[in-house]
Amino acid sequence: MIDVLETLYVHVERREEGQFLLRGYGEEQRDMHPHIVKIRLFTWHVPSHYGTTLAEQEAGWLLSPYMALHYLGSDATSLHGKIVWSPEAELLRKLASCFKQALAHGWYVPSFDAWKQGGWGWRLLLPAEEKRAYAELRSESAQIGWYDTEKWFEQAVQELIEQEGGPHSAWNELRDKHVLLQHVSKGSTADEQGSCEDLEWMSEEDWLQAIGWTQDNTPFRLCLQLIEPMVGQDPEMEMEDEDNWRLKIIAQDKHDPSLLREIGPRLRPSDLPAHWLEHFSEKLEKDVEAWLRIVPILRDETRPDQLLTELTDDQAWEFMDNSSLKLLQAGFSVWLPSWWDDLMKAKPKLKAQVKSTGSSTGEGSLVGLGQLIDFDWKVALGDVDLSEAEFMQMAADKKRLMFIRGRWVQLDPAFLEQVRQTMKQVEKRRGLYFRDVLELHLLGPGNGEGEPGTGDDNQSDAGRLQIHMELNEHLHKLMLQLQQAGRIPIVKPSPSLQAELRSYQQDGFSWLLFLRSLGLGGCLADDMGLGKTVQFISYLLHTREAASRKAKKGLPVSPALLICPTSVLGNWQKELARFAPTLRVHLHYGPQRAKEGAFSAEVQSMDLVLTSYPLAQMDEEELMSVRWDVICIDEAQNIKNAYTKQSSAVRRLEGDHKIALTGTPIENRLNELWSIFDFINPGYLGNQRQFGYQYVNPIEKTRDEDRILQLQKLVKPFLLRREKKDPAIQLDLPDKNEMKAYVALTPEQGALYENVVRNLMEKIDKLTGMEKKGLILSTLTKLKQICNHPALLLKEMAIDEHAKERSIKMLRLLEMIDELRAEGDNCLIFTQFVEMGHILQQLIELERGEPVQFLHGGVPKAKRDEMVTRFQDASLPEEERCGIFILSLKAGGTGLNLVAANHVFHFDRWWNPAVENQATDRAFRIGQTKDVQVHKFVALGTLEERIDEMIERKQGLSDQIVGGGENWVTEMSTEELKDLFVLRKEWMGK
Repeated sequence: MIDVLETLYVHVERREEGQFLLRGYGEEQRDMHPHIVKIRLFTWHVPSHYGTTLAEQEAGWLLSPYMALHYLGSDATSLHGKIVWSPEAELLRKLASCFKQALAHGWYVPSFDAWKQGGWGWRLLLPAEEKRAYAELRSESAQIGWYDTEKWFEQAVQELIEQEGGPHSAWNELRDKHVLLQHVSKGSTADEQGSCEDLEWMSEEDWLQAIGWTQDNTPFRLCLQLIEPMVGQDPEMEMEDEDNWRLKIIAQDKHDPSLLREIGPRLRPSDLPAHWLEHFSEKLEKDVEAWLRIVPILRDETRPDQLLTELTDDQAWEFMDNSSLKLLQAGFSVWLPSWWDDLMKAKPKLKAQVKSTGSSTGEGSLVGLGQLIDFDWKVALGDVDLSEAEFMQMAADKKRLMFIRGRWVQLDPAFLEQVRQTMKQVEKRRGLYFRDVLELHLLGPGNGEGEPGTGDDNQSDAGRLQIHMELNEHLHKLMLQLQQAGRIPIVKPSPSLQAELRSYQQDGFSWLLFLRSLGLGGCLADDMGLGKTVQFISYLLHTREAASRKAKKGLPVSPALLICPTSVLGNWQKELARFAPTLRVHLHYGPQRAKEGAFSAEVQSMDLVLTSYPLAQMDEEELMSVRWDVICIDEAQNIKNAYTKQSSAVRRLEGDHKIALTGTPIENRLNELWSIFDFINPGYLGNQRQFGYQYVNPIEKTRDEDRILQLQKLVKPFLLRREKKDPAIQLDLPDKNEMKAYVALTPEQGALYENVVRNLMEKIDKLTGMEKKGLILSTLTKLKQICNHPALLLKEMAIDEHAKERSIKMLRLLEMIDELRAEGDNCLIFTQFVEMGHILQQLIELERGEPVQFLHGGVPKAKRDEMVTRFQDASLPEEERCGIFILSLKAGGTGLNLVAANHVFHFDRWWNPAVENQATDRAFRIGQTKDVQVHKFVALGTLEERIDEMIERKQGLSDQIVGGGENWVTEMSTEELKDLFVLRKEWMGK
């Protein structure tokens, strides 16, 4: 059993970081439990809460420097039981008692010697008797190898100050003054290290006063006052040296600031207040000596111990700009001319003032980013605007300060050089282009990257000069319209348009025409389903009717060019025929397309040439042979990779106006945005290297908010994006928006399709009755399977990443899924083939790397309910949810509530509108909060297109016949079947 009252032997070990480890032992150095040691030693020690706040370490107790000083300098141990301190511990107790007494009586000051060495410390100011005792303790400490006893005291003082709010605040202020003085003395920046030099002018007393530790009891202070020349300010005043600046010494009473005396050769002692006389001579000599050491340029060369009384322009500038700050930081008072602060705040500016007249900026003119803008240079120095000639004359005089038009202005040599270099750069580039004016205006002062168009990615900020634009009335109005689409004049759509535009669609089409009038390209980036197609068709009708009027006057006109993915070529052809039947549209596609010279001749009389991205690369020579009126690229993300041959070929095409249509201008990387902008407005965002340096790296790597804001400002005038969730758009949209997605067949699909039809035609006339009906229905199923995907017909269920390329319908579905998922939307995909559902599930999961559910008749009820919950329940964690739901038409067409989806895809058609509507109603029902977009796929040139046309036109078929399923097909004649089934060759792929 441990005797808690046995003799306790105490050892104290000082750690390198300044802490103290206190250990206790029993008889014969036997370890004693640390908690018993704590109870015995800290029984009466209040600051450590009787030892409860101490940290246990290495079977001992760790004390901070101040805690150790307070504890060892006190008697806080238990009164019961004997305690024996080791010799080193006894020495520490004596030192702690001395330090504790110094803290209590304030016998310490900041160390002047430490400050002169570039550091910080404290110096003990002990009375004589205590000083002798402390010296003996230091000698004892040195004998055991401890030479820096005062470091313990310094660490304890610092800890004590930081623990108390008021002293801590005063301490920080003291340290700030200390650091400022250090920098003044070194003539260095805050990052430089080293000792202070040439400090003979400053005594310890001066230093303690300067940092605020002690007070200066002198009843007055000496101030330096700089007086400006009077030339040009008062014509009646005559002075011998009126061109020079004058330096005066002014004495000011500390208690009555209005009591002033100018110190000069004519000053007599009787002119001074009586209570100043005792200190005056000594104070004047001491301060002058300090001023001359801090600011050597003020020394009079003829009288080295005297101040200069007159300064040149350069000396005055140096005094105001640099020397005065050093004197202020050293604790002296300096009076500068009243205008100096305003002059420093008013940074000089280089302005480009756009002329009020000139064809380049006239009302209604075609500007274009490459249009040169007429302007005049102006240099703003404070409130004074100088012409280029006036500024250059001032620069020729080589003065830092000039009095002009009633104000003092400064001319910084560095600014002068920047102005010269900027003017030289602009002159080298033959002036400012509209793209430069636009960029400078949009980014505003201080946000630019230097002179526009220099192409120097690595130019330092110090060498750059921001040009401030002053716009004329027309350009000012134009800039407002570019930044605020609501200010753009609304254009009425052509009477030829077979559609009624919603208000936001009319805004979009008017915006495209507005940009066209200025020669500027644009990117229409509305959400999928908001009608980018009809907006462009409205634009096209308007421009082609204007071209027709030009042609009647004998003026040359060019056709328009539309480039889109192969998967939407048919969609565009159908939509153009539907909304603008008067347009002459030429499809440049398929093996029979015109080549070389025949191409130009064939398209010259057309309004619009429609082609695909692959052909834009393959037939680049043909497309380059025409200067297009407008080039529009649909699904513009297809050129997002600027390095591909396809993207480069599209961007090389020449047209008077360029338009990009996309719901996703940025899918993954910022460079995708650059690629689209390099198409619509080449050069506007610089080259790709510049764009990467200025925006891609700082935004993608560090999320630089300033660069993000700059880029937003630059692209906003040329990118119009409306989202379905916008309140104004939401109110305009119908509850359900149905659209067709027309796709072509791949060559593989075309060959399989023709082979199945040929087999039917060879057998049909040889069969009768049920055999004939069976053959027709089986053929019908095979053709529908081919239109979906060849693997469905060939029963190839092993799907790899290349499978998508075998079906344009599949490609288009994947594209649309990518877009809607990027917008955070969910979708349902209906198919009548279970095997197709499995293929879709595999391919979508492979492409997108996210889970995809497939509900079909073989799914048990429990699993079915689980699938619905996983799709519907928004409270589930994101990783447990599934946003893509494939359903077989029979299993999922009725009885489900799937309002989490706002997109419905009918991958293959049931050809019964009622059945399809029932399937759509899984999402379009009570509880749906979003507009539902319904997409119906149709394979062009196939029976899918023909039957879709029959349903739409109801030619020869009633709703009852079509609604009765597919048996009506079996009643057709051979000729009718041939007309229905035979593939139209132009849609067999290129």
